[in-house]
Amino acid sequence: MKRLWAPWRVAYIRNPGKGCFFCRSIKAKDPGKALIIEKSVKAFTIMNRYPYNNGHLMISPIRHIGSLEQLNEDDILDLNHLLTRAIKALKISMAPQGFNIGINQGSVAGAGVIDHIHIHLVPRWQGDTNFMPVLSETKVVSEALLETYGKIKDGLKHLDNPEGEGNPKF
Repeated sequence: MKRLWAPWRVAYIRNPGKGCFFCRSIKAKDPGKALIIEKSVKAFTIMNRYPYNNGHLMISPIRHIGSLEQLNEDDILDLNHLLTRAIKALKISMAPQGFNIGINQGSVAGAGVIDHIHIHLVPRWQGDTNFMPVLSETKVVSEALLETYGKIKDGLKHLDNPEGEGNPKF
C-alpha cells in the first residue's frame, strides 16, 4: 500500500507558493489562518502543516536566516523562550509523555527549508507509532490541524492566566 487519502496536502502540491513559507506566514494578515501559535519580538511559533505527530510545532526567527551561527543573542533568547512556552502549552493541552526537539541545518542534514532556520518540536506519547510508517512509509495524524491549533492556543492562555476566566479546565 503506497497511498493514503490526505486531502489537506493537495493545496500544497498544486501550489507550494514562491519564496519562504516562514516569511510568508509571519506577514500573513490572519495569523490563525497561517497557523501561527505565538509571536514575539524576534521569533514565532507555527504549526507544521505536514506534521510528524499531532501538535508538531516549529519555532523560527522572524528574520530570514539560514543557520544558527547567524543568530544574535536576542534571536536565540526569543527562540528559546518560545520553545519553552510551546513545551508548557503542549503539556497543558495535549499531555505528551515526551518530546523530540531538533534542528536540521542544511539539505544533507534533512532540512526541507534550507534558508530559514527553525526548531522542530514534536510531542510524543507511548505507543504513538504504528504499522503505517513501517509498511507504507506513511504517518497517520489522527486530529485535524485546526482542532490541535485551538488546543495549543488554549494551553498558552492557561500559561498566561492560570486562574483566569475562559481558560480550559484541564
